[in-house]
Amino acid sequence: MSWLIALLQLAIIVRVVLSWIPPRPGAWYARWAFRLTEPILGPLRKLIPSIGGMDITPIVAWFGLTLLESLLHRLV
Repeated sequence: MSWLIALLQLAIIVRVVLSWIPPRPGAWYARWAFRLTEPILGPLRKLIPSIGGMDITPIVAWFGLTLLESLLHRLV
């Protein structure tokens, strides 16, 4: 389970970087990052408003995944 959380966190990082540096159209890494993170970030965007025009949902998702990983390690 830890590797899955690490993969999602990597996809979040890729997605944040791609928001600053637009990828070329059809880039596989952009599609990969979007497909992995949108099921998490999409619902969070409905709950958490932008702050000063900045989307903070990747930060919230990152901390949520870290918290989930910590809880899972304590259970095992």
